[in-house]
Amino acid sequence: MVTATETETFVAALRAQSRRYHDRHPFHRKMNEGGLDHRQLRGWTANRFYYQQNLPRKDAAILANCPDREVRRHWIRRVIDQDGTTGGEGGIEAWLRLGEAVGLSREEMQDERHVVPGVRFAVDAYVTFARTRPWVEAVASSLTELFAPDLMSERLAAFERHYPWIDRRGLAYFRARLTQAPRDSEHALRVVTEYCVGPDERAAALAALSFKCDVLWSVLDAIERTYADG
Repeated sequence: MVTATETETFVAALRAQSRRYHDRHPFHRKMNEGGLDHRQLRGWTANRFYYQQNLPRKDAAILANCPDREVRRHWIRRVIDQDGTTGGEGGIEAWLRLGEAVGLSREEMQDERHVVPGVRFAVDAYVTFARTRPWVEAVASSLTELFAPDLMSERLAAFERHYPWIDRRGLAYFRARLTQAPRDSEHALRVVTEYCVGPDERAAALAALSFKCDVLWSVLDAIERTYADG
């Protein structure tokens, strides 16, 4: 039987992965300090869109592999949050509007002309992970959302303070994630602590979360190399 103390230790270890979260990446820090020019911010937006548009595919893979109906009932909200139910809804639409606000056209975001190889490789690896690994590990990989609300709050404030040329209506995605991320991470954490009870399962969950941190860090590495000063 798993004790409350063991569960608390496990949760603490998951939360400790925040030290590896991409908010500590030099490019991200530079962005939040107002140090990016128009070209760099457009490059970040276009490449992050590749990540955004692949999230429903990642979540659909988890749904396909998950045998628990109650988990599926909650998890499907993630797909709806990103795709929406009509043309003007969802996180993907909100990110397209962010792209327009920084000076990108919808066409150049959707045809992926700005996506750099390192970003494509990292994001595709994440989708493959969700398809091929046990579904609980894929759920655990999503727990970077435990760290997202603070990041979104800081990013929203930074964009409003340092990049006044961006239409504020384009920041709707960040505002939505302030409530969605805590809801999603709370559910994912419940699932992981319920299903990962043995040492091997918990080690696998921690490895999955570490892998996701690597994915996000690698995305910024690729963007930084491509859009470095000069």
